[in-house]
Amino acid sequence: MPIHPAKNKGMEDAVTTIKATCPTCGEVELTPDDIELRVCNFAPASYYTFECPMCFVAVRKPADDRVIQLLISGGVHAVVWEYPAEVSERPEGPPLTHDDLLDFHLLLDQPDWFERLASVAS
Repeated sequence: MPIHPAKNKGMEDAVTTIKATCPTCGEVELTPDDIELRVCNFAPASYYTFECPMCFVAVRKPADDRVIQLLISGGVHAVVWEYPAEVSERPEGPPLTHDDLLDFHLLLDQPDWFERLASVAS
């Protein structure tokens, strides 16, 4: 992902061009405003997204430390987010079955479904 500062004709401000790859169109040129960078406290979950300027497909790519530094140095604003702890949790008890799901669905049709669930949970 090369980043190139370039001068626009008649403009004093430098414009940064960032080259990225669309899976359909190949290499495309973007500006920092075209890219959304999401940096996570769990590094493998960090990513950046952009809309391909040629085919308009939303593209999402992983962002390791090197890519994050390149994008930030090119003027892309990073949004920091936290990996939910619940993702790493493993539930206790037996796995949910199709019958369990069907029973739950039928329970939700009952007018007192919430009270019945609350009594089971306590």
